[in-house]
Amino acid sequence: MNGSTLAIKTQPVRKHPASWVPTLYFAEGLPFFAVNLMAILFFKSMGLNLAKNAAVVSLLAIPWTLKPIWSPLLEMFKTKKFFVVTMEVAGGTSLMLLALSLNLPGYFGYAVTFLALAGFCSATHDIAADGTYIAALNGKEQAAFAGWQSGFYSAARFFSQGVLIWLAGYLTIRYTTAHGWMVSFGLGGALLALLGLYHAYMLPRCGEERASGSLAEMAATFADVVASFFKKKSIFVLLLFILLYRLGEGQSAKICPLFLSLSREMGGLGLDNEKMGILLGVGGMFTILGSVLAGYFASWLTLRRALPWLIAVLCAPMFIYWYLSVAQPVGMLVPGIAVAAEMFGYGFGFVGLILLMMQEIAPGKYQTAHYAFATSLMQFAFILPGMASGWIESRIGFKHFFPWVILVTLPALLLSRFIPIRGGAQPAQQMAVADNSSD
Repeated sequence: MNGSTLAIKTQPVRKHPASWVPTLYFAEGLPFFAVNLMAILFFKSMGLNLAKNAAVVSLLAIPWTLKPIWSPLLEMFKTKKFFVVTMEVAGGTSLMLLALSLNLPGYFGYAVTFLALAGFCSATHDIAADGTYIAALNGKEQAAFAGWQSGFYSAARFFSQGVLIWLAGYLTIRYTTAHGWMVSFGLGGALLALLGLYHAYMLPRCGEERASGSLAEMAATFADVVASFFKKKSIFVLLLFILLYRLGEGQSAKICPLFLSLSREMGGLGLDNEKMGILLGVGGMFTILGSVLAGYFASWLTLRRALPWLIAVLCAPMFIYWYLSVAQPVGMLVPGIAVAAEMFGYGFGFVGLILLMMQEIAPGKYQTAHYAFATSLMQFAFILPGMASGWIESRIGFKHFFPWVILVTLPALLLSRFIPIRGGAQPAQQMAVADNSSD
């Protein structure tokens, strides 16, 4: 070619979604379950009383309720990939710093601070991760990888409950309580930070880097998002239903693991962390099973007719816990059945709330923002009952607490027959996409 050099401009190779979707949602689940599940047993092991434990861990969940406040900022600066990687590394570092602080005087203040930082990083990561998933994949790919998305998020729960909690219990027996939790939180944090480094290379960029200074424009858009949300038909009835839906579950989620682990003298079953890790780890698989079956169940029966059954299955395991609180049987068989039923009920029943928000609240001009509003309210409806659960149990005891949970579930069950539902049930794959965007 007459000595000239032919320059060929190549496009960057598009990485297959299988190389980053599973790890992205495993990384999304790790800090969420560390803050919302591991922390309960951690504080209990360190001697924190039940009422204070439930209140503190419930407050730590606040960042997930406030996502709509700072989510517009993630659209104005940098890229979604930047925030995913940054939050994974920062969240992992927070958990590792928590681990290093456990032998220091006044560990409690450090623990709450680092768990709060991990929670903020996790909530921010949720926004960026779901945005990456939607932006990087077309509609067909989103449906195809919904199972991967949901499955690996649940795998993070299995890892947190079945591996890290078991490890803390195993090491506590052989060393000290602090050493056991240091290794567990340190391992979880290191893994999350390593996933951040992996995603720095593997995650798609999803758009150009942004640096917007138009705060006035952002404020005007945000005001329109809020105003249009509250103009939706029957919105206040739907919001009331969301609040009632989690009234019982929000209380039982904090108390059930404490009931299983507290001594028999205190009314519990006296299971150590090693046994708790086994039960919760195996139970995590039932959450996946419940979610999958509920999606097909709602698709077959339609949401309107399926909703009461979904709520009933969510509540039903409390009858087993009620029996446990009265009989206090020895061994792991019946507690194992209770945990498996609770996890299955959670996976099965939670689908009803996700479908309701996706089909009846989200549709419209600001579908993503309105869905974020609804999921934030859903998380808020989980926090308030959780904060009060320890105080309620301390007044009435375990034998009356579980019947109380059944009682407070009845308003949602009754209202489910009257709330306005215009849409039908979504296919299970679409439901799974929305499910993970809510955590």
